[in-house]
Amino acid sequence: MSRFEQIQSREAGLHKKLSARQMSMIAIGGAIGTGLFLGSKFAIGFAGPGVVLSYVIGGFIALVLMGCLAEMTVEHPTSGSFGAYAEFYIHPLAGFLVRYSYWACIVLAVGTEVTAVADYMKFWFPDVSPWIWIAFFSAVLIAVNAYSVKAFGSVEYWFALIKVFAIIAFIVLAIGMLTGYYKPAQVQENLFGQGGFMPNGWYGVWVGVIISIFSYLSIEMIAVAAGEAENPEQAVRQAFKATIWRLIIFYLLSLSLIVMLVPWQVLVAEGTTSPFITVMQSVGIPYADSILNFIVIIAALSAMNSMLYISTRMMFSLSRADDAPAALGKVARNGVPLNALALSASGVAVAAVVYANNPETAFPVMIALSMFGALFTWGMIFLTHLFFRRRVAQDGVQLRFRMPAYPIGTLLGLIGIVAILVTTWFINIFHYTLLFGVPFLLALVVIYFVRGARKAA
Repeated sequence: MSRFEQIQSREAGLHKKLSARQMSMIAIGGAIGTGLFLGSKFAIGFAGPGVVLSYVIGGFIALVLMGCLAEMTVEHPTSGSFGAYAEFYIHPLAGFLVRYSYWACIVLAVGTEVTAVADYMKFWFPDVSPWIWIAFFSAVLIAVNAYSVKAFGSVEYWFALIKVFAIIAFIVLAIGMLTGYYKPAQVQENLFGQGGFMPNGWYGVWVGVIISIFSYLSIEMIAVAAGEAENPEQAVRQAFKATIWRLIIFYLLSLSLIVMLVPWQVLVAEGTTSPFITVMQSVGIPYADSILNFIVIIAALSAMNSMLYISTRMMFSLSRADDAPAALGKVARNGVPLNALALSASGVAVAAVVYANNPETAFPVMIALSMFGALFTWGMIFLTHLFFRRRVAQDGVQLRFRMPAYPIGTLLGLIGIVAILVTTWFINIFHYTLLFGVPFLLALVVIYFVRGARKAA
């Protein structure tokens, strides 16, 4: 048994119940959450109509990341995924840091999604306390994840399907409005008036890239879910190919239509929520804003559902690697690591505290806190892929799936992530990213070596 096969075997016990169809929807479903529906508002605030360029740059990084993961996952499908790859191809410390950083990122992102749900429920129930919605929806999704991986897959499939159809309907409706009622001069004014296409220059576009990365967050979960897929190789191949055109349609086309239809300053005005809802309100379609509000809530719940799943599996992997208490690696009869799920649900509590202290800025603060783990993990995936390819070349292994444009794509992705991470320090709203992330990373390094010294003794 090879060393990597040993890593795979220690993560045994999970049920392989996810179909290729579910895996494909999970891949895109996880990425279509509040990052697109709500986060895009903050991105537009910085980049104006140039937000399209922000999401093009972020989308390129996301696609390259998917290619890197697809290569490694087809060769080594396991729930530890990029944490296991970093452990094997770089160093056990790298695996330790990736797993914990990503787990912390996703746990905090869970809180982001449930916070957004509470905000959107105000649309219909302005007098109901947000705490009720946070508690109710959290309990429901925790129960779904606790029941079985098949239940998670089914719920996530239908959530994702609703989102996909909704965005397609929005795009069709927006194109109809654009071609039927809007004059070219009006579109031109929306795109190039009010400060120009890039009102804050390339600086604003680059800040928008940071928010776009958060929007694309969870696209990598397909690699983690592959450990519980019926046919991981087929599922990963299909998901990678489908992701390319879905990103183009769902992100780039929808955002392009939004900034064409409504002036960007209107989209980010005080009191607005999602640009998607603002567009529907602006064109005056009856009940369209309520329908879209429902879709946005579904999107947030879907992302929250997938994040609970992925954070649970990452903590499970940490436990099986002897980097977390053994109790967190125990699997119930239904194939679910319930103890790991309970700990991963702690993001809800963090969100509640942040929301209580400052409900107006809860969402951007949660983004900033989770951003470090996301950027660090993505950067490590690119770095691991470079080590992976070097080892593959040395061993003469013929890969069953190859990402085009290697090594240029991988290097550009790594450089982009490092540049984004550095940039966060100079932006007020993202200042917490490095302020929280660097001490957290240093603490993990200290913990790793202290544990190693104790084991040796």
